[in-house]
Amino acid sequence: MAHHASAKKRIRTNGRRRKINRNRMSRVRTFVRKVEEALEAGNHETAHVALRGAEREMRRGVNKGVLRLGTVSRRVSRLNARVRALA
Repeated sequence: MAHHASAKKRIRTNGRRRKINRNRMSRVRTFVRKVEEALEAGNHETAHVALRGAEREMRRGVNKGVLRLGTVSRRVSRLNARVRALA
């Protein structure tokens, strides 16, 4: 258990940030799942629209410090290649 006031505050702050970060990552995973489902169904239009939404959420995750830019670039590139291959 923390004894200093600053350490106690960090515990509270970290807990709040953890909830926010988990929520944001959950949104990212949901949007990526929509792309995956559209790809499995073979629907190019739906996959393309879902990819735009997923990319927007992932880029927002980079801006908020939840994801790294290289990770997002790699994921978007791979998803985009799969959507293009479906066309």
